[in-house]
Amino acid sequence: MEGSIHSVYIHIPFCDHICSYCDFPKVLSFSPWIERYLETLEKEIRMNYKGERIKTIYIGGGTPSVLSLEQLRKLFKIVSIFKKDTTCEFTFEGNPESLSEEKILFLKENFVNRLSIGVESFQEKLLKKMNRHHTKEEVLKIISYAKKVGFLNINVDLIYAFEEETIEDLKKDLKEFLSLEVPHISTYSLILEEHTRFYIEKRKPILEDIDFSMYQLIQQTLKDSLYEQYEISNFAKNSFFSKHNLTYWNNEYYYGFGMGASGYLKEYRYNNTKSILKYLSGAFLLNKEKMTRQSNLEYTFLLGFRKIKGISKENFFNRYHLVLEEIPIIKRLLKEKKLVDKGKFISISSEYLYVENSILLEFIGEKYE
Repeated sequence: MEGSIHSVYIHIPFCDHICSYCDFPKVLSFSPWIERYLETLEKEIRMNYKGERIKTIYIGGGTPSVLSLEQLRKLFKIVSIFKKDTTCEFTFEGNPESLSEEKILFLKENFVNRLSIGVESFQEKLLKKMNRHHTKEEVLKIISYAKKVGFLNINVDLIYAFEEETIEDLKKDLKEFLSLEVPHISTYSLILEEHTRFYIEKRKPILEDIDFSMYQLIQQTLKDSLYEQYEISNFAKNSFFSKHNLTYWNNEYYYGFGMGASGYLKEYRYNNTKSILKYLSGAFLLNKEKMTRQSNLEYTFLLGFRKIKGISKENFFNRYHLVLEEIPIIKRLLKEKKLVDKGKFISISSEYLYVENSILLEFIGEKYE
């Protein structure tokens, strides 16, 4: 891993509407801004990309699928700057209502091999609360067409734990999601983030015991349908794990380009500005965090223990020349049975997964050696 940068995230912030729960950097679609944004994005990439061979590319947002075909052509001309590995996992995010058959075919012809589709729910009352604008028919149509043209690797997102959502609502959603027969499902318990419509409206979080019951229902239902949980929120069939997201969870280096994007480039982590006007002016960077051995260790624990498999003892030793199970906090958490030693890996104990964040917080500010 040392010395290599093999992943790229590209942020497209434009949306046709703003979802009630979303706190990602975004702006409403405005064609002149999109044109300027693509020009600026190209400048940022040419300024910073050093010619490494790239193994994963992820175009996220925002809603990348709101771009017109002509704008997508411009975007993919920019993406051609990267030297892609022959096995490159290339993910494109989209919403059902803006992922037309024409766009799906374009993506397939331009080497995208993984789609991530924001389905979120099939419950009309929940979609309305979220300010989502697609229908069940649009979801079924676009996934069917994507499969028809050869997309094998498709992810769909599910959001749950809304105020007033019931266990029965979630059961119905899970049944609909499973009927899609896609190899990857990402599930997210609703968080009421600041600056979102839900937060401003003072929506209340669901009761914790209901949230926990919903999490257990998701785990068991997907397990029964042969999905493997490989990260706290992610489930896959037939090892269709997200290679790009594993870059993050393995604390590996990656480029982040675009408004609000984040990156990790050896000596430092950085965040780009969330202001569209600043980004278009070329003032890309918001902040930098210089990485030390101590901060790298902390990130390795905070990210690595999100994986169900946990952290590899061998990889950890090769990177830090430390024995993982001999680190004081690891020894303590193993003794408390919050962590479990699986031989080659150490992971969070399954009964503590739901309260994982409380365990991860224990790593912040610790001295590891």
